[in-house]
Amino acid sequence: GNWNPMTTTIEDLLSEDAVAVDQSKPYPFYLAYALEEDPAALGDPAEWQAEWKWDGIRGQIIKRNNELFVWSRGEELMTEKFPEYDALKDLLPDGVVIDGEIIPSQEGKPLPFALLQTRIGRKNLSKKQLQETPITFFVYDLLEYEGRDFRESTLLERRTILEKIVAKVNHPALILSEVIDYKSWQELTGIRTRSRDMGSEGIMLKRKMSTYQVGRKRGDWWKWKIDPLVIDCVMIYAQKGSGRRSNLYTDYTFAVKDGDKLVSFTKAYSGLTDKEFNQIDAFVKNNSIEKFGPVRTVKPELVFEIAFEGIAASNRHKSGVALRFPRMSRWRKDKKPDEINTLEDLKKMLEVYGNAAQKPALPPF
Repeated sequence: GNWNPMTTTIEDLLSEDAVAVDQSKPYPFYLAYALEEDPAALGDPAEWQAEWKWDGIRGQIIKRNNELFVWSRGEELMTEKFPEYDALKDLLPDGVVIDGEIIPSQEGKPLPFALLQTRIGRKNLSKKQLQETPITFFVYDLLEYEGRDFRESTLLERRTILEKIVAKVNHPALILSEVIDYKSWQELTGIRTRSRDMGSEGIMLKRKMSTYQVGRKRGDWWKWKIDPLVIDCVMIYAQKGSGRRSNLYTDYTFAVKDGDKLVSFTKAYSGLTDKEFNQIDAFVKNNSIEKFGPVRTVKPELVFEIAFEGIAASNRHKSGVALRFPRMSRWRKDKKPDEINTLEDLKKMLEVYGNAAQKPALPPF
C-alpha cells in the first residue's frame, strides 16, 4: 500500500483504523469452499443466489479521496497494469470498494485466461495489445459504500446498491456479474452444464442473507465447479521436484501422438499419491534414455490422464496449445502407450473450448 516504512509502525499497519491511514488498502477477501455434495443438501433453493464462477484474477477496485486503486487477491497493486479502468476514477462514486474478477472480454463474454496472462507483467502496452485483450471487471459484490464498511449488510442489500452503481457508471469496463434465474436445484444442475459455453468454471452459490466474511469459510458461499477436461497421454521427460520431493522425480512432461511421433504438450507435478510418486521415481531411474542437465528422457511407457480447466492456442508450445491448471488425475495402468490421445484430439478440444480466443479484437475503451 501507500505507507512509509520510516514513519509507519507495525501497530499502525495492523490496526482497525489502518484504512483511514492508507486509502489504498483493500479488505480481506471472502473465499468459498468447493461444493462436493448434491446442492439439494443446502436446503431451499430460494435462499441461495447463483452466479457464474469466472476464471480471471480476483480483485478489488477501490475509489477513495478521488483516487482509484486496483488490487489482486494476491495483494498486488495492479492499478497501472490495466489502463482500461482509468475511466472508472471519474465515474465511480467516492468511498466505494467493489469485489469482482479481472477478465479479458468481448461483448460481455469472457476470453480465455491465457490472454490475460499476455497482459500480466508488461510495463508498456501497445495499441494492438489493448485491442486484442481488452480488460474488463466483472463485479459481484460491494464492500464499502459512501465510505462505510458494508460487509455486515446482507448479500441482497449489497447487491441492490451494487446494481444501481453499475447502472449509473454505464461503462464497458465495468460489467455486472449475472445472477442466474432458477427455481429448483434440478433446473440449476441443467444450467450448470452450459458453464463452458459461458466462459465459466461453474457456478457460485451464495446465501442471500450472508454477510461478507474474511478468508475461506464454510456454510454461506460455495463454488460448484464443472468437471475438468481430460486427455490421455504418455510421460516422456522427468525432473526432480522441490521441497520434500527434491530427491524424487515428480515433475513430468507429457506427450500425445502425432502419426508416428510424440509431441510434448504440457507439464504436471501434482495429483498423485506419495506411493505412486515413489513407484514412478523408480521407473524413471531404471528407464532413463538420455540426460539433459536435471531432466531425464524416459521410455514412453507410462500413460496418465491429465485433467485441466481450459485450453488456448499458444505459439510458445510445440503442440500449439496451452492448458490451464494441468494436473495428473489418474495413472492409467489399464492403458497402453498406443492408446493415448492424438494431437488432432487436442486441436479438436481447442476448437470446442478455446474458440473464444479466435474472435476479432474490439477497439479499446
